Amino acid sequence: MSPAVFSHGDLRLYLLSLLAEAPQHGYGIIQSLTDRTGGTYTPSAGTIYPRLAKLEEEGLVSKTVDGRTTIYAITDAGRAELASREGDLAGIEAGLTDSVRLIANEVRQSVQEAMKSLRADLASAEHDERSAAKSRPRPASDDARIISREELHRADAVVNAFRARVRTDLRTHVAKGGVLPASVVSELEDGLDAAAHAVTRALGALGSGR
Repeated sequence: MSPAVFSHGDLRLYLLSLLAEAPQHGYGIIQSLTDRTGGTYTPSAGTIYPRLAKLEEEGLVSKTVDGRTTIYAITDAGRAELASREGDLAGIEAGLTDSVRLIANEVRQSVQEAMKSLRADLASAEHDERSAAKSRPRPASDDARIISREELHRADAVVNAFRARVRTDLRTHVAKGGVLPASVVSELEDGLDAAAHAVTRALGALGSGR
């Protein structure tokens, strides 16, 4: 389970720090949080707007309406609170760095485990085929084509199961506000390329053994 990005009450203070830099509308605040946390946290409007309303009630934030856009700005009272809690804000920043690192490691580990599973499935299929080939006489050409089609369906099932697992893991992680570093995608690409080459080599070996 991914670690929480913000502890209780931390988001409130962090919103003030964002508005201290410049007035923003709600979507801009959400985007700033996503950018500042490396994609590990993308809050919903239902998370942000009630907190902004509460900050406004406390006199720490003001809002102005410009057409359809509502702009939020920190007040003098909000700046005073930020100044009084400077140490707390520094702790929040440090915690964000740790959360980004932990969540990125979780995603990387998930992809690595999925790649190991795919390689194991491919190795198992290759082993089963070799064992079956030793225990049965060489089939006639028609039988060989039938067996090949059956194995092709099995290979499709293995690849599709892997694709579904990785896709579900990644989509679920990102939907929860998790980060997906480019290094993890590159690692996935490299692993799939290595698996494809392994299949090509195995097929080549079978072809040369005819």
